[in-house]
Amino acid sequence: MYYHIFGFKWKAKATETDKANAATDILAFQGAIPGLIETHFGPNTSAHTQGYTVAGVMKFQDKASLDAYQRHPSHLALLDWLVPLIDAVELDIEV
Repeated sequence: MYYHIFGFKWKAKATETDKANAATDILAFQGAIPGLIETHFGPNTSAHTQGYTVAGVMKFQDKASLDAYQRHPSHLALLDWLVPLIDAVELDIEV
């Protein structure tokens, strides 16, 4: 199993609509991305946020599925509009 973990710091130009659309688009990957087993996304409730206001975790069946997700057209379409609105951190781990 592989986990893809990420957090966002929203830039000032991000609107509430942008934030809602990000959640909708990320959660829509479930069932659409082969090998994606679980998707979780929501507010970062840690006492140590370092400015990252939202976070997500995706569980993939294997490294090939995670790699395919990175190149999937739906993921690339999300990145096109989302990346200019965020500062992000990403972590991938094998368990």
